[in-house]
Amino acid sequence: MEHRVLVYAPTGKDGKLIAKVLEHADLACQVCATPGEIIAELERGAGCILIADDALTADFMKAITQFLRDQPTWSDLPILVLSKRGLDSPEMRRIYVKLGNVTLLERPVQSVTLAMAASSALRGRSRQYETRDINRRKDEFLAMLAHELRNPLAPIGAASDLLRFVHLDPARIRQTSEIIARQVKHMTSLIDDLLDASRVSRGLVKLERSPVDVRQLVSNAVEQVRPLVDARRHRLTVQTPPEAAMVNGDQKRLIQVITNLLNNAAKYSPEGGNILLTVAVELDTVSIKVVDSGIGMTQPVIDHVFELFTQAERTSDRSQGGLGIGLALVKSLVEMHDGTVSASSAGIGKGSQFTVSLPRLTVQEAGEAPDKLVRAATPVKGRRMLVVDDNVDAANMLAMLLEATGHKTLVEHTAKKALERARKDLPEVCLLDIGLPDLDGNDLAKQLRAQPETARAILIAITGYGQEQDRKRTAESGFDYHLVKPVNMEQLLHLLAGLT
Repeated sequence: MEHRVLVYAPTGKDGKLIAKVLEHADLACQVCATPGEIIAELERGAGCILIADDALTADFMKAITQFLRDQPTWSDLPILVLSKRGLDSPEMRRIYVKLGNVTLLERPVQSVTLAMAASSALRGRSRQYETRDINRRKDEFLAMLAHELRNPLAPIGAASDLLRFVHLDPARIRQTSEIIARQVKHMTSLIDDLLDASRVSRGLVKLERSPVDVRQLVSNAVEQVRPLVDARRHRLTVQTPPEAAMVNGDQKRLIQVITNLLNNAAKYSPEGGNILLTVAVELDTVSIKVVDSGIGMTQPVIDHVFELFTQAERTSDRSQGGLGIGLALVKSLVEMHDGTVSASSAGIGKGSQFTVSLPRLTVQEAGEAPDKLVRAATPVKGRRMLVVDDNVDAANMLAMLLEATGHKTLVEHTAKKALERARKDLPEVCLLDIGLPDLDGNDLAKQLRAQPETARAILIAITGYGQEQDRKRTAESGFDYHLVKPVNMEQLLHLLAGLT
């Protein structure tokens, strides 16, 4: 219905002739006899209107202008007017202005011109429908985002109230802090997904490619998703080839691809399901296949499963969680690696299959693949550290955590006092917030580098800004490292352990 041409001509013979031309061009059309009929058909859906100028009567204009005024913001209905030669009076101009998105076709018009004009109008209308669908998915996404952020906030709020009002034994305190840590980790994951989607869509992600063995990537990804798989009592089977499966890729991003596919399989499979992950080496490609016994997908969902914000279409149940952007990220990252990804399903309740294909490196091309997998380091204790953040709670909590691991910490909340304290107490490591009230954290870093007492201190940016240009700015200001809030303490301790 939405891609029809509605034809309105007072003379029945004209309407039939126009319909014949459009049908010959494989364009669906509907001939309407009255203004009331054309409005009724518009309510059912139409791609454009094709109307003769002598049909622009007062009754028609009254009906159509009301319809046009009530259009949603995404809609601008195309109207083609067959106009007599030389018909260019001020009154007709006013009518055309009221109609809005008008294309004039001077009669007599050739059949091919008429068909091409209608096709062009329908293409423009299709773009409007795409905008409508994107807006709808964005609205659904914002509703999901609100839901997903409220979920972890509820236990965090309850846990903080419990700690404030009730005297708890050490075991209860530990249990409460674990709840807060889990929920913060979940919120951080949601925000990281949002930032990743934004950066990929704007072309800001730069791959750090090197020869890597997909078997290593699979091992790392399985380790990351193991807690979710075990919590839902799934059986995860991994099959990898005996020979190396070498590709030229960004190890971190390819692990993210495999992790997203495994997380998807775990979330969309009922408890106790089966997940099969296989790696196959072919002549020119390395394929990664994830098959689950989950809820499956219909063909319309498969057609859009790699588009942003389609999570809600998988099921009306929100228990799986997530923002519906993981598979869109998978597709973008795989394509950046010159690969392809596809999805298939036998139907609802019959599981799903996702297949990633990447160009294979030969043994000669790969050479010796460097082992870049991150391994945990043993923390080094006893460093003097200066924490600077105008958020008093954030600064104090970070200092307490660092002290709990054996470091000596100093805390300041302004750049001016931080400079004075640094000259006096000579910290080895400075963890600086960027958005300080009296002086930007980047400027503070420059001043710390300029004064002899702290010229050789390790400077770590602790900030909510994590875009590429933000990291470049902190590096230019003299920072050694850039960490994004909320700080992953395991990552920070690993970093501190590696300092010399």
